[in-house]
Amino acid sequence: MVDEQLRSALLVERALPPAETLTPAGERILAAASALFYAQGIRTVGVDAIADAAEVTKKTLYDRFGSKDRLIAAYLERRNRQWHAFLDDQLARRKPATPEDVILALFASLSEWMEESQRGCGFINASVELAAPDHPAMPVIVGQKKWMRAEFVAQAELAGFDQVDELADRLLLLHEGALVSYRVAAMEHAPEVAFRAAGDLLASWPRR
Repeated sequence: MVDEQLRSALLVERALPPAETLTPAGERILAAASALFYAQGIRTVGVDAIADAAEVTKKTLYDRFGSKDRLIAAYLERRNRQWHAFLDDQLARRKPATPEDVILALFASLSEWMEESQRGCGFINASVELAAPDHPAMPVIVGQKKWMRAEFVAQAELAGFDQVDELADRLLLLHEGALVSYRVAAMEHAPEVAFRAAGDLLASWPRR
């Protein structure tokens, strides 16, 4: 990764709220829910299954999280933090030297992320299942995608590209398209295709 001073100039501020401190029972509930929601789908997993997996009562689950919908939001918030931590680790290992390298590192990282996420993007999966726009998890889902676009805008500006909003839109479509294609079209090499397409896009994009 670039050194800490350059890193702070390159990466968009995460603006994540402080992580909530959970009791041991709360941690077990969230861990069980996260595994079940991702593996089986949000709507197919009931609170009984989560409580059984966490070895708690349903009353404890509701006392801690209030509702299944709030537990879904907590699951996605936790996954968002894991995604950011993963990117930090990836950039630390890849050591991008320029804003263009940071953009490409974000694409290159997808291959490793998907190795541990065989069911695709948890946020996209959740957005399909949660139709209600006022669901408590929707701000988490939308915020995660907006952050990715903001990161592309920031790096494009630092690189001196022209029409940075249009470039960021195209990069985000490539990034998210790779996630969807990996899951829905069973295109296992989708992250690698998106990485090459992003490289071609950056190489041909006009600069100020």
